[in-house]
Amino acid sequence: MYDYDLLVVGSANADLVIGVERRPAAGETVLGSDLVVHPGGKGANQSVAAARLGARTALLARVGDDAHGRLLLDSQRAAGVDTAGVLVGGAPTGVALITVDPSGDNSIVVSPGANGRLTPEDVRADADLVRASRVVSAQLEIPLETVVETVRTLAPGSRFVLNPSPPRPLPAEVLAACDPLIVNEHEARVVLGDGAGPEPEDWATALLALGPRSVVVTLGARGALVADADGAARVPSVRVETVDTTGAGDSFTAALAWRLGLGEPLSVAAAYAARVGAVAVTRPGAQESFPTAEEVESL
Repeated sequence: MYDYDLLVVGSANADLVIGVERRPAAGETVLGSDLVVHPGGKGANQSVAAARLGARTALLARVGDDAHGRLLLDSQRAAGVDTAGVLVGGAPTGVALITVDPSGDNSIVVSPGANGRLTPEDVRADADLVRASRVVSAQLEIPLETVVETVRTLAPGSRFVLNPSPPRPLPAEVLAACDPLIVNEHEARVVLGDGAGPEPEDWATALLALGPRSVVVTLGARGALVADADGAARVPSVRVETVDTTGAGDSFTAALAWRLGLGEPLSVAAAYAARVGAVAVTRPGAQESFPTAEEVESL
């Protein structure tokens, strides 16, 4: 029996967001909207998204002993996330600088801060939390060696989900644990290097050859592609009016991980996750845009 449906091991950032008419070119200055601060970070986003949907969720992360850290902890607790695994101190809270254009597309620069101090020793100290979780999700806004330690700490029978963002080459030990590995087009090309073909089906085939048990390639407005040893299938997108894409991929990953833990087939879980992501892009911000299960059902 697992105490948690999903444990997220990952980052927690304060998102500093400015709206712009267009993103600046190199050496260019543009004027933007008033600065807005939101709780964010891929790890914290995923845990809030899952908890909003009704999953029993915990977060293993590190924040600073500062106002941004308190903002993040308050947001997690308000969503119903267990924050016993959130460590405080060691560095300032991570910050993401985000520009959002009128189409809803964003550009992000991240200062890791305390996220870079989440160590393998922290994972070992919270090994009971990792082993009490049916599904464990991670990203790469924390040190790669911490993700490796998470894989080594998994309970027998639990599932590991990885979104390698920001992307980098991955060790075979991590790739072999992924079920699924979730990538967008950019991440797929970085992980594959020269092995990336012209079509998403080519990427999925090449990624599976690296060792993951399953792969999901997110394709934005074109939906997603899911693939495992039984074959590949397209998952259509849900047509909505996009306001802000910030955090939408995190809500997709969280929903997918939760539904896989419930025993749903990969394509079914991905279709549900696409609906969650569709609701999220219709609202500004990251965590505050994430829907409840009732809102997903009404879409």
